[in-house]
Amino acid sequence: MKKLIKYTVLLPVFVIFTYPNLFYTSRVIESGFYSVKKMEVGEDLLYVVKYSFLKLGEVRLKITDKKEEKGRTYYKTIAYIDSYPGIPFVSLHQVYESCVNTRYYSDYFRGLVKGNEYTSYTDYYFDYTKSKLRVRKGKVKPPEVWTDSTTSADKKYQDGLSIFYFARMSLGARSSVKVPCFVNEKKVSTTINFYTEVTPQSIDAVDYDISCLRLDGNTDFISVYGLTGYFQGWFSNDEASIPVIAKMKVIIGNITLELKNWKREGWNPPKYKD
Repeated sequence: MKKLIKYTVLLPVFVIFTYPNLFYTSRVIESGFYSVKKMEVGEDLLYVVKYSFLKLGEVRLKITDKKEEKGRTYYKTIAYIDSYPGIPFVSLHQVYESCVNTRYYSDYFRGLVKGNEYTSYTDYYFDYTKSKLRVRKGKVKPPEVWTDSTTSADKKYQDGLSIFYFARMSLGARSSVKVPCFVNEKKVSTTINFYTEVTPQSIDAVDYDISCLRLDGNTDFISVYGLTGYFQGWFSNDEASIPVIAKMKVIIGNITLELKNWKREGWNPPKYKD
């Protein structure tokens, strides 16, 4: 029997829901915007996932390339999610790839879920010029296609990884946005609230408080392993907008992601100033 495996949505991994501020300007994002933030090829960020005092695993995020193809420019991004060996009730080994265009929505997505018997894949091909979205799902080895279908792409969509970069690039203005997403083969949305107050955050990797901006939000869907969609995150208060700390709720309780190592030319976490 063919087994369809839904992929883990990455946004809740980085950013828990709190109530939106009534003074926000609310808008629906479909076609992108201009950002003063900068994505940089070669960026490599490593996070440790914590449940209370227990370390569950790591999340690694990379920007591997910037390409121009058929009149469009996009960044190739990749994320690795791995639990540590010997952690009870948790065994995750997943890889996500996304082509994020310069307006910070998705052109292509691939999710790989590594199981004990085989690795499954989920591919999304966004063709906005024809308003079409192709979905392919199957098994990597031996090759087997489970699903190959097409639906309409009536909006500019985010996938589970591209929305993370959209959120990063949107920081700096006080607002609330409702973002169209295509997740688990469903057209859904994510509400993100951006704040302008600068706050200090501390992590084990540096011996000073980091200057950060905060966002929080809510998804209108539930992903696998009990991800609720409620999230909160703190990002460096600079043009890099590096995620420093994130909090979320899963089936086992509340977990935290904390920046452990980073590689970005010329970048170190900015110091908080009173």
